[in-house]
Amino acid sequence: MKLTLEIWRQAGPDTDGHFETVQVDDAVEQMSILELLDHVNNSYVEAGKEPFTFAHDCREGICGTCGLTVNGRPHGAGQNTTACLQRLFNYKDGDTLKIEPFRSGAFPVIKDLAVDRSALDRVMQQGGYVSVNAGTAPDADTLHVNHHDAELALDYAACIGCGACVAACPNGAAHLFTGAKLKHLKLLPLGKQERARRARKMVDELETNFGHCSLYGECADVCPAGIPLDAVGAVNAERFRASTRGGDA
Repeated sequence: MKLTLEIWRQAGPDTDGHFETVQVDDAVEQMSILELLDHVNNSYVEAGKEPFTFAHDCREGICGTCGLTVNGRPHGAGQNTTACLQRLFNYKDGDTLKIEPFRSGAFPVIKDLAVDRSALDRVMQQGGYVSVNAGTAPDADTLHVNHHDAELALDYAACIGCGACVAACPNGAAHLFTGAKLKHLKLLPLGKQERARRARKMVDELETNFGHCSLYGECADVCPAGIPLDAVGAVNAERFRASTRGGDA
């Protein structure tokens, strides 16, 4: 399988970048996007050239580290799939693949394809916790959660924080990410006493670093965790609820 790759090369956050063209004549359809980059880097190392920098960790679609853009689509052509699980059978022999980092003002490039996504971490730091007494774990039935709420909370908690939603949004919004966290936490009994405070702080941080929701739903289309679009609504719903309450609950 022959592919022409245009891979983004950038020495650091304060330097200009450019696309570097690489010809690959021996790619196989079962390769993932990251394995393709591994293959290119191996050839670069053998030739004494500097390999491309890209982020990765589990390579199982769980950690959310491997964010990059292929032909303008976060992660790649396959819908709701991380880059590490995107296979080349989504492309044809002779195709050109333009591989670049997630594009967002909130995600400055560290080097080549690796970006700094700590803006998402800062949203979580503002309210992604619950106040509990330290000590041994409580019995499983100490706090009752009905089956429906537990399953729904797990659906929203599946967000891996990869940032694809931000990269897909023309406004660079992170409402799908933030809404998923707000909905996950509001459904569980732990943290109920700080629900309003959590919403205010997380939404304030969201609006400090990210753009406004575009209302088109590009985020849900690329989300590898399949977070539903209704998570976006939780941002305004939780903010409005918090504005009607003077205290933390």
